[in-house]
Amino acid sequence: MKDLLAEIGINVGISVAGLFGSLLMLGKKAAINLKVTFFSLITGVASANYITPIVIDLTGFDRQYELSIGFILGFLGLKGVELFSNRLFPDSRSYDDSDND
Repeated sequence: MKDLLAEIGINVGISVAGLFGSLLMLGKKAAINLKVTFFSLITGVASANYITPIVIDLTGFDRQYELSIGFILGFLGLKGVELFSNRLFPDSRSYDDSDND
């Protein structure tokens, strides 16, 4: 099973670390409903799984820290992706509804 997950790009260790980070973040906020809770968990796990290798490569961190970084990215979820992308692409602006006036 682990080999199948690895073939489709899922690192079990990083994903579990991201899941625990997501659960910790959910513990900080009151879960509004099941849909928000589920989306937050999936976002945290996906962020950890797919962004951790990029962060490690770009920052030069040792691979021994990948589970820790996965946990942090799982904890931050979409906010972590936003912070990382703003750092990577500082000149890009976020979409703002006020631009459509």
